[in-house]
Amino acid sequence: MLRYGKAGLVGLAGLLVAACAAGQSGPPASAVAGTSAGAAGGSGIAHPQDWPAYDYPVQTPPQDEARIADLLARMTLEEKIGQLVQADLCCVTPDDVRDYNLGSVLNGGNSGPYGNDLAPASDWLRLADEFYTASVDRSDGGVGIPVIWGTDAVHGHANIIGATVFPHNIGLGAMRDVELIERIGAATAAEVRVTGQEWTFAPTVAVPQDFRWGRAYEGYSSNPALVASYVGAMVRGLQGPPGNQDLLAGPHVLASTKHFLADGGTDNGTDQGDSSIDETELREIHGAPYGPAIAEGVSTVMASFSSWQGVKMTGNESLLTGVLKDRMDFGGFTVSDWNAHGQVAGCTNESCPQALLAGIDMYMAPDSWRPIYNDLLTRAHAGELPMARIDDAVSRILRVKARLGLLDAPRPSQRYLSGQYDVLGAPEHRALAREAVRKSMVLLRNDGVLPLAPGGRLLVAGEGADDIARQSGGWTLSWQGTGLTNDLFPGATSIWAGLQHGVESAGGSAELSPDGSFTQRPDAAVVVFGERPYAEFQGDRATLALDSDLTGPYATMQRLREQGIPVVALMITGRPLYVNEALNSADAFVVAWLPGSEGAGVADVLLGDSAGNARFDFTGKLPAAWPRTPDMADGALFDFGYGLTYASAPTAWETLPLVATGEVGDSRVWFSEGVPAAAWSLHIADPGQPGSQTRITTVPAEALDGRARITAVNHVVQEGARRFDIASGEAAISVSTFEPIDITRETNADIMLLFTVKVDRAAEWSGIAMTSGGTNRAVSTAMLPVTEGYVRYGLPLKCLRDKGIDMANVSAPFILATEGGADVSLAEVRLGMDAEQILPCS
Repeated sequence: MLRYGKAGLVGLAGLLVAACAAGQSGPPASAVAGTSAGAAGGSGIAHPQDWPAYDYPVQTPPQDEARIADLLARMTLEEKIGQLVQADLCCVTPDDVRDYNLGSVLNGGNSGPYGNDLAPASDWLRLADEFYTASVDRSDGGVGIPVIWGTDAVHGHANIIGATVFPHNIGLGAMRDVELIERIGAATAAEVRVTGQEWTFAPTVAVPQDFRWGRAYEGYSSNPALVASYVGAMVRGLQGPPGNQDLLAGPHVLASTKHFLADGGTDNGTDQGDSSIDETELREIHGAPYGPAIAEGVSTVMASFSSWQGVKMTGNESLLTGVLKDRMDFGGFTVSDWNAHGQVAGCTNESCPQALLAGIDMYMAPDSWRPIYNDLLTRAHAGELPMARIDDAVSRILRVKARLGLLDAPRPSQRYLSGQYDVLGAPEHRALAREAVRKSMVLLRNDGVLPLAPGGRLLVAGEGADDIARQSGGWTLSWQGTGLTNDLFPGATSIWAGLQHGVESAGGSAELSPDGSFTQRPDAAVVVFGERPYAEFQGDRATLALDSDLTGPYATMQRLREQGIPVVALMITGRPLYVNEALNSADAFVVAWLPGSEGAGVADVLLGDSAGNARFDFTGKLPAAWPRTPDMADGALFDFGYGLTYASAPTAWETLPLVATGEVGDSRVWFSEGVPAAAWSLHIADPGQPGSQTRITTVPAEALDGRARITAVNHVVQEGARRFDIASGEAAISVSTFEPIDITRETNADIMLLFTVKVDRAAEWSGIAMTSGGTNRAVSTAMLPVTEGYVRYGLPLKCLRDKGIDMANVSAPFILATEGGADVSLAEVRLGMDAEQILPCS
């Protein structure tokens, strides 16, 4: 048995590192969570007859239908079940694809060929060949259905080094150009084909209503009409014309609209949360984009993690089958999100027949594919799953593969565009992305400083000015888009580089200075600031205020302006945020959203010509309302559709009031009142069992194969703590974040790691650990005794540092490890100095 105190939590180290790296179209670990009760006045059951009806335009040719029927008649049950399962690169081999007849593989946000997320394009194509060859192997007498590979090419083929990275959807929504959307889709499809994939999990057609949601930038707009106007164009760009057949003969890929339904309408903007809206709002706001998608013949639809009126979408038959398939006549196949089936009531990551019965055709089971396959097969043999439903799901998948042209296609490296690596980041694609950057920028304030004279002296300040990863955001080379350097973006241009080139080519000079200092007084300054990259629930937040640790550039703006230097505030963001202080502190304010790899597009608009005239005007309009306050309580500061141009009449700026932003960005509180802080997660895992980690989202929940039950208990407030009743064996409760934090400053002071717990049954052994740089260290045996109430324990940060923790790179500041079972309630994890009991540094 692993003894944490002696082994230094080696087992847990590997598990947590793998979990943090497992980026995806869903959470990076199995998320087994309970389902909430139906919302008041709702049941989670849709009424299909109230929804609009459509006609799916794709007609499978008679010869293909006959072929599919023949294949279906010859396929064994094992082969059919295999078609219903999709595995991630992290956890599957070509041999597995052959042996289990898997229908699909995917690469999650942090998965790459041969374990290398930053693998060269040639490795992606080589592995595609290996998967294909294994899938069509008929040596066992099977039918050999070719596998399809899905990827998150959500703003270009951004998993690949050297590819064009387009602006994220929120920026594309600002540009109001449907024709350009189609061209972006076509360029993306062409680049995907270079490396051998056939399917992109795009476009996201969410209609975000609460921009605290961590995926809001994946939606084009809060306006359903705007989103609906874009969807058909993007699908057409990716797949070609609506009735297009043999997609692989041209530069096309399969598209997938996601996430069905109302992922952008959850209460409080919580990722994977519940939407309590009524059916009319569900239909008219969040259902609006699906009509154009179906009219264009979208091949696949991905079901949402989220729930509606307490019923998880992945298990909602009334929506998946009743509305989408029957009423809307969707003729492609449905796929679930990353282990989302495990969140359906009564399901686990290893077993969920409910999803198939509800209308899911393909399970995205990245690391759970083997138990899902075995469970479905066992149930099918036992007659628990109707063969008609299995055959329907398989037939849908085969029809899409036939339409793709996959059934007769050669291996990926012999297909159209395969291996033509000069198509990745091709000049015409970069020009297209640069055009999108120009058209997406929104001007919110201009006191006459813009356009900038290109021949003058320009200061460019701010940490984000020369950071291509930051301007690209999440889903860029990695799931979160973090930890990346500019050298990983060959051919790309940072905002600084674009401005520098524009100024110096006109005879001026430019100076880069993150803190705003300068060697020669500039004529003007551009201060680049805004959000750091994030993805999915890691971007969920409590309010619409910029994190407090990112507001340093405000002082830079004020200092420059006090010196009489005109200031342009350039904001990089995935959503509208309360930044009144920055708006007040600048002479001009521009929103660049997340522009991607072509930062030169920013300079195109900010810099004028030699005569002082604009080279390109601002045309972007807000895709959602801009908040006046962090909670939007006072309404919008700027309404949806607002955006100035160079021709806009100047108006006197009225200083905006500043309001407190509460605990936004406070890195000292990571878990309280029963929930993790925004961008943080609560997990439980078995250190000796890879893949056992469960992210606790809603309760009650079970984990560790039923050995642990997690419930809500009261502490200070109702349900203010989480109780972990662990029957036996090893366990580790952790609070972690994908983006490591730097607590060096706190360590130098006499600050402690504080955690408040109540112990009803003590473990045979327990220990406290921390994760930094992928290494866990047990720094205190912390034999926590049974307590009558809650006790706030403290462990000095200096102790953690002295035990070898890198305090500048902490990803899991709290891990409570136990052996032999325990019953522990966790109420709070934070930094501070007010411990009731200080633990020994052992």
